Amino acid sequence: MGGAGRLAALPCGKVSKWIVLALWIVAIAASFAPAGKLTGAQENDAVSWLPGKAESTEVLKASEQFSSPDEIPAVLVYERSSGITPADQQAVQSHIAQYGELQDVDRDVVGPIPAQDHKALQVLVPINAGSGGWETIGARADDIRRIAGDRPDGLSFHVTGPGGFAADSQEAFAGIDGKLLYSAGAVVIIILLLTYRSPVLWLLPLVSAGVALFSAQAVVYVLATQANLTVNAQSAGILTVLVFGAGTDYALLLVARYREELRRHQDRHEAMAFALHRSGPAIVASGSTVVAGMLCLLFASMNSTRGLGPVAAVGIVIALLAMLTLLPALLVICGRWVFWPLRPTYGSDDHTETSVWGRIGRRIAVRPRLTWITTSILLGIASLGILTLNAGGLSNEDSFIGTPDSVVGEKVVAAHFPAGAGNPLVVISRADKAADVRTAMSSTQGIAEVGEPRVASGLAYLEGTMTDAADSQAAKETVDRVRAAVHAVPDADALAGGGAAILLDTQRASDHDNKIIIPVVLAVVLAILALLLRALVAPVLLVATVVLSFGAALGISSLVFKALGFEGADTSLPLFVFVFLVALGIDYNIFLMTRVHEESKVHGTRRGALIGVAATGGVITSAGLVLAGTFAVLATLPVVAFAEIGIAVALGVLLDTIVVRSVLVTALNLDVGRHLWWPSALARQRDPEAPESLPEPEPTLTNT
Repeated sequence: MGGAGRLAALPCGKVSKWIVLALWIVAIAASFAPAGKLTGAQENDAVSWLPGKAESTEVLKASEQFSSPDEIPAVLVYERSSGITPADQQAVQSHIAQYGELQDVDRDVVGPIPAQDHKALQVLVPINAGSGGWETIGARADDIRRIAGDRPDGLSFHVTGPGGFAADSQEAFAGIDGKLLYSAGAVVIIILLLTYRSPVLWLLPLVSAGVALFSAQAVVYVLATQANLTVNAQSAGILTVLVFGAGTDYALLLVARYREELRRHQDRHEAMAFALHRSGPAIVASGSTVVAGMLCLLFASMNSTRGLGPVAAVGIVIALLAMLTLLPALLVICGRWVFWPLRPTYGSDDHTETSVWGRIGRRIAVRPRLTWITTSILLGIASLGILTLNAGGLSNEDSFIGTPDSVVGEKVVAAHFPAGAGNPLVVISRADKAADVRTAMSSTQGIAEVGEPRVASGLAYLEGTMTDAADSQAAKETVDRVRAAVHAVPDADALAGGGAAILLDTQRASDHDNKIIIPVVLAVVLAILALLLRALVAPVLLVATVVLSFGAALGISSLVFKALGFEGADTSLPLFVFVFLVALGIDYNIFLMTRVHEESKVHGTRRGALIGVAATGGVITSAGLVLAGTFAVLATLPVVAFAEIGIAVALGVLLDTIVVRSVLVTALNLDVGRHLWWPSALARQRDPEAPESLPEPEPTLTNT
């Protein structure tokens, strides 16, 4: 097998397999402590999610002169539809005194602020989240509700505003790592049981994926604490799904090839060495493509998006290492019995070409051009659903599945106070220009009132209450008007931020990232495919199919979102779905096309295309089911943004594996033929026979 073959034999030698197992045991022992601390290393504060150079981010940083950057105000609203009574007033005053004594409430509580209709009271409690982040906010919200529980009958109470939404988010994400881990594990177990039809074999890929995830979490924790890598709840959750899904995909491909080689080699160590030698390059190329695609997220202006890239890349690299070293070692240690009851014995017959995908391939070969044109048209029609997708961002009300207390409270505030109360528009300027800036701000349409400026270190801090809710489109338009007004004040150096400004800057940053990152990912993927296949025509066609698959997936997903009652989509959804589907979809292209390329050298391109789809169709379908199932786990979280990512990627992966990869790409391979490999020498190798006169299947492949 040469140098590459000897390298492939290292994880599965008669002695080296035990060394590999021992090294992984040491790695797990070293990962135990840091992996368990990853949740504590997450940064879920506003700055860790925001575009780094946005005006709202600069305002957040400048606001540290006036209050702690960790301070998050909780807006408490009391309501009595018949009007607030003196007893209500007395109870609220008693509550305010107790709120001020709570841990992490470092400044005076503001209120009670009466509504003009005298039917509601508003109280602002400044909570210092400190290093505890969401956990601190959630704990203090519980304390506040306990205190407010002692109130007159008929007086309703809600916790809303930034603090209320943070507390509800903390509750929604509580135990997310465990939920995703157990749910993803259950999905993988079920699909592996159905795929392998063995009561034991599924355990080895699952253990390998679990070890990879544990090790990846430890590495990410070290990078977060020692190299300033930004990790938040979103990237940590996706890490779990990605390692389980992609790692199991690589395991399926390796086990399928190992089973094939067990029929050809009497010694299982030799069989695994050949399996690694032949499938290893495709697995490494697939993983490298995903890593490169994820690292393209480093070009993002959004801090949360940029942080996801390295986190996901680390997960894929370690998943690759585990599936190419630990899994082979475990398989050869266990021996052939692990496949029971369908043990692949030496010299046994193979039935791959008479399998479902073998029959489908021969049916496609009858009219390949009609097949790929029809499939492309149907996918194009499905892509039209994108026109109905509203990816302008989610309002607070639309961010949760269900109606948490913060959403109810926001509606109560809007009914009795200016809609922007409790979530002001913030302006920072030079102190000597504060009066002029306040005048410009007050006279802007959409601003109900502006408070007195606070001055510190030569800067002035102003808060303006907007007439519209901070998460509304009208509020975003008010932000633009205020920015234009205060920027026009000479020598004021004024900047406008706050909740509405953050949403506006996030939306614009996401639009910018889409325009930059999507072309970069396509270029990277195209280059990797060209190097792997030593051709130009095939990579271009494959990338085109991936883009078509992405469009169809997002179009269908948009219709599903509407059917589920989702009012919109997070601004990051198109980019995340594109990166995941393109990077992971290319995995299946590589699995298929490397086999087609291998077989084309011997049988010609058309015959190679049929052998390729017959040999890999089953494993690609199984891999797609695993990946779709693990991403679908995200849809179980009560957060719309996560649910949408899970649904869209799951639909896209299923579409990609069942329709695009196995039908559309196979039809293109059959129609274009040897010209796929232009300009390599393989493009000049004529096919020995036409697809319609293929010989009867020969028992040379294994059932995958």
